[in-house]
Amino acid sequence: MRLKQRLLKCARLYVIVDADACRRRPPLLVARQAVAGGADIVQWRAKSWDMRRRWQVASQMAKALRATSALFIVNDHVDLALAVGADGVHLGQDDFPLEVARSLAGKRLIVGVSTHSAPQAFSAQLRGADYIGVGPIFSTPTKPSLQPVGTRLLRLLDRGRRVTIPWFAIGGIDRGNLPLVLSSGAGRVAVVRAVAGAADAAKAARRLRALLP
Repeated sequence: MRLKQRLLKCARLYVIVDADACRRRPPLLVARQAVAGGADIVQWRAKSWDMRRRWQVASQMAKALRATSALFIVNDHVDLALAVGADGVHLGQDDFPLEVARSLAGKRLIVGVSTHSAPQAFSAQLRGADYIGVGPIFSTPTKPSLQPVGTRLLRLLDRGRRVTIPWFAIGGIDRGNLPLVLSSGAGRVAVVRAVAGAADAAKAARRLRALLP
């Protein structure tokens, strides 16, 4: 777990390989390309797939990424993350409770949480999250029901320094608006379509990684 925590602390580019964003390409291929381009963390997300299909790809990704320095995170499902030997699990505000996930996973998994406000960010940290996602910063088709929080929240978290665990700005971030995100206080970002939806995922990841501190 100490190695995972060190890798998490050093991580800057978090790529979510969403099944619906991969443009009909094999998610495993997209994950491999993202890591080749510099992704520090890869999350597998397939909300519309049945569990058997999710497991098959998750198992393949876990095996493929084990030989790299990238962390592999499974979205939503603690049991699936444990079954395939993932490095962690990511939970939304309406998903599995953080405390229950921690009780099941113990120290075997990194646990991340999506947050959409400063109070949620502070709460997730106090409740034992290893990292948090902050957003959506901009409008995104991935989360159409959520209103963008804008860069003001990034400035608030950066200025207050009250969140001491790693946090990633997320939501509609791409190469064009990344400089604004960074100048607003974020030092880490998570993206979906900017990499998973790109024609060349490795090239897209490389270009984003080059802009990060």
